[in-house]
Amino acid sequence: MALTANDTARFEASMPRLQAIAYRLLGSASDAEDAVQDTYLRWQAADTGRIEVPEAWLTKVLTNLCLNQLTSARARRETYVGQWLPEPLLAGDPMLGPADTAEQRESVSYAVLALMERLTPNERAVYVLREAFDYPHRQIAEILDISEPACQQIFHRAKKHVVDGRTRTEIDEAAARRIVEEFLTAATSGRTEPLVRLLTQDAIAIGDGGGKVPARAKAFEGARAVATFMRGMFKPGKAKRAIVGGSPEVYVSDANNAPAVVVVIDGRVIGVMCLEFTTEGIAAFRSQVNPDKLERATLRWAASDHGEPLLIAF
Repeated sequence: MALTANDTARFEASMPRLQAIAYRLLGSASDAEDAVQDTYLRWQAADTGRIEVPEAWLTKVLTNLCLNQLTSARARRETYVGQWLPEPLLAGDPMLGPADTAEQRESVSYAVLALMERLTPNERAVYVLREAFDYPHRQIAEILDISEPACQQIFHRAKKHVVDGRTRTEIDEAAARRIVEEFLTAATSGRTEPLVRLLTQDAIAIGDGGGKVPARAKAFEGARAVATFMRGMFKPGKAKRAIVGGSPEVYVSDANNAPAVVVVIDGRVIGVMCLEFTTEGIAAFRSQVNPDKLERATLRWAASDHGEPLLIAF
């Protein structure tokens, strides 16, 4: 069915919100784009004149498409090579969506996206729609074809899982940025102790190479193990330069609404390290180095003013 100009305009007005919902639900910008495109195809085939509230209709269609993707994604991730981590989004990416409240910023943080992988598809959908987009439970229940009391129960369970996974209090952005700079100085010092002092005792380091870039399948655990790994990772060497194709430029930038380390070679983002900051120190390093999950970051990087690198690695 051919869409009128008004129908097309209504969909385009909803696209930023749909993309932001899909990214939070799927943890992948490319999968989110596919889900929004499929939603458009269903909108195109629908009798739009009989749809009373287009926003609600589009949200329901998108959410159910994402739920289907989440179910199949769980099976795919069982055969994924190494650790699976979300696709990071750099500062200014419209897919990050609303960031007016602490809840909205938190819902798209890299740490929470990683934690949401533990939720069931329904828990994830309820959490995202309620916490990030403030949908009433009545509307979420209609979207998921469940009762309102069941929706409230699912939300409380999902939120408890997320809160329990993040028991420490985070610090403000300015302090976090200073800590990133201190971390890079310590990591390139060649000594372990300065790094250990910046970490929590139970710190972890995880990398996602997708089988295309070397990344340890098992996470490093504990301050000393993580510090030793980081010291070695930033140690100069010809072999490393040969592997990555040059001397990487290292920047302190923002990813998923928090300071992060962005590693670039010839304008191409080859790694994004998202840090989890707490009042006790850095609790986690989650590094995305799978090139398939950095294509959007590279496009965003080319379109942004990122200043001078903090250092040249290797």
